[in-house]
Amino acid sequence: MADAAGRLTKLAEEVLGAPLPVRIRAWDRSESGPPGAPTLVIRHRRALRRLLFKPGELGLARAWVAGDLDIEGDLYEALDRLAGLIWERDDAPKPQRAAVLRALARPELRAAARELLSLAGAPVPPTPPAEEVRRRRGPLHTLRRDKEAISHHYDVGNDFYALVLGPSMVYSCAYWESPEATLEDAQRDKLDLICRKLGLREGRRLLDVGCGWGSLVLHAAREYGVRAVGITLSEEQATFARKRIAEAGLADRIEIRVQDYREIKDEPFDAISSIGMAEHVGRTQYAEYADALYSLLKPGGRLLNHQIARRPLADEEAYHVDEFIDRYVFPDGELAPIGRTVGQLEDAGFEVRDVEAIREHYALTLRSWVTNLERHWDEAARLTSAGRARVWRLYMAASALSFERNRIGVNQVLAVRTPEGGASGVSLRERTWNG
Repeated sequence: MADAAGRLTKLAEEVLGAPLPVRIRAWDRSESGPPGAPTLVIRHRRALRRLLFKPGELGLARAWVAGDLDIEGDLYEALDRLAGLIWERDDAPKPQRAAVLRALARPELRAAARELLSLAGAPVPPTPPAEEVRRRRGPLHTLRRDKEAISHHYDVGNDFYALVLGPSMVYSCAYWESPEATLEDAQRDKLDLICRKLGLREGRRLLDVGCGWGSLVLHAAREYGVRAVGITLSEEQATFARKRIAEAGLADRIEIRVQDYREIKDEPFDAISSIGMAEHVGRTQYAEYADALYSLLKPGGRLLNHQIARRPLADEEAYHVDEFIDRYVFPDGELAPIGRTVGQLEDAGFEVRDVEAIREHYALTLRSWVTNLERHWDEAARLTSAGRARVWRLYMAASALSFERNRIGVNQVLAVRTPEGGASGVSLRERTWNG
C-alpha cells in the first residue's frame, strides 16, 4: 500500500473539489500536501473506516479521540484550515456528511469511493471510543438526565481540572485587562466584576446557580461579606468546594448543595449569579429557568446571567446540537442567540439593565487552558484517560477559534426584579459597578 498519503490527498481533492490545505502523513510513513503546512497524521487506517461510517465531524472526532488521527504543527492553524472542510456554511453550520456522500455517489467519483474503501481495509464499523456518551433515553432535561449530563462533563476528576484551570478553579470566561495579564488575575477580575454588578455588600444573600468548585461564593463571602448558597449537580465539585470553604474558615457563611435549580424552595435571595450554567438548561426549559430565578429574587434583587450565545439562524428550527460537543463534551447542551435569552428573561418579568459582550475574553481564556493542558499532558492523561485529554484539547482549541471568528459569543446579562414602583436600585452611572 505504497504512498497512502498521496492517494488520500488525491481522493480528498477529488471529493472536495479544492486543494487540501494541510499535509497528510499516513500509517505507511508516506507524506503529501503543501510543504510547511500543519500535518494531519493518520496513524491507523481505522481512521478512514471511522470517516466512511460517519462522514464529517463525528467520524473525525472519533478518530481523534481514539488516537487514530493526530495533528503535528500548530493545532489552531490546522483546525482553522480544516474548518471549511468540516462545515458547509450558508447561514448555519451543517455537517459535511451529506455533501461527502453525495460526492462519492457521483458516477465520476465511484472509482474514488472504491479506492477509499480499499485504503480503509475491512468494511467493519470501528467501536466508538469509550469516552463517547452512549445512546440516551427519555425526554430531554428531566432532573435525572440533566444530572447524568453534568456528571459526564464535570465528574472527570478534580485533580484533572486543577491542571487545566489553574489555582482559581474557575471554569468560565475570564475578564482580561490585556492579553498579557495572567489567567489568575483575569479570573479574579471576573469574579469581582460579577460581585460589583450584583451590588453585593455585607449582609446580603447570594445564590450561585451552577457554583462549580465554589470560587465565586468564596470570593463574594470573603471580599463582600455576603452569605451564600452554591448549587451544583456534580458530587465531585461539591466535595471540593466544601473542603475549600472549610479551609478558608467560611463554612458559617457559605452552604454548598447538590441540587437542581428547580428544587430550590428557599426564601428569596438578594442576588443570583448563573455563570456558564444556562447552556445546560435547553430551549424547552429556558422559560421555566427564567421564571424560577425570578421567583427566587426579592423585589429589587439582581440576576447576573453569564452565557455562551450562538449566531441567530434564518430558520431557527434548523438548529442542531454540534455532534462532537453533544457526544463527548456537553451532552444535551444547547446554545441560543443573545436576543432570545434577553427576550425570555424579559418574559419572566425581569428588567434587563445591561448586556456586556466578552467573546474575545473567552478566546484568551481557552488558549490559556489549552496551554495548561499541554504543559501537563502526561499527568492529565494519567488522571483521566488519553482519550479524555484529547477531547478537552480539541474542544477547547476549536472553541477558542470559534470565539475569535465570531461563530459564537459570550455575554453577561444583568437583570433586575424591578418592583412595581419602578425603583430598580441601579444608579444613574452604574457602568462603574460600584453599587
